[in-house]
Amino acid sequence: MKKALIIVIGLIVAFIAVGFVLPSDFKVERSIVIDAPAEEIYPRIVDLRRWQDWGVWFKRDPQMEVSFSGPDRAIGMKSEWKSETEGNGEMQIIALEHNQRVSYSLYFPDFEMGSTGEFVLQAQNDNTLVTWTDEGDVGNNPLNRYFALMMDSMIGPDFEAGLDNLKMLTENGS
Repeated sequence: MKKALIIVIGLIVAFIAVGFVLPSDFKVERSIVIDAPAEEIYPRIVDLRRWQDWGVWFKRDPQMEVSFSGPDRAIGMKSEWKSETEGNGEMQIIALEHNQRVSYSLYFPDFEMGSTGEFVLQAQNDNTLVTWTDEGDVGNNPLNRYFALMMDSMIGPDFEAGLDNLKMLTENGS
């Protein structure tokens, strides 16, 4: 019994020690080519109200409470949401380049964690390459550093599904 307790304590200490040496920053990035010009895609991204049309989180929780404030489709537009299954959060547009880039800040109060992200739209002949990036730093907490390590596998698939939805809506003219 004493040996087992020593092993368990040793494993816990090792787990925490490894957490301190893991990187605290993360970056998630996904891209897709959409058969449409940027001016058809940009309005779906810059208007946070329209994210409900293609964002996977809204589909997973139709009961999500979402509110908006600030100027529409402009720097300072903000969305806040409350969801029992998807968590609570807020997003604010922090920079724009018309038909080229939408940058945002994201904050999750339940975890006291935030990130910044952006959509970049690049013309490719008659198509547009849309790249969605989100990055942040989880700080010094060794447990949160494990989160940073797994962030790509946790939200990357949601980015892929969201971009697929954005592509389908844009190409079908919905």
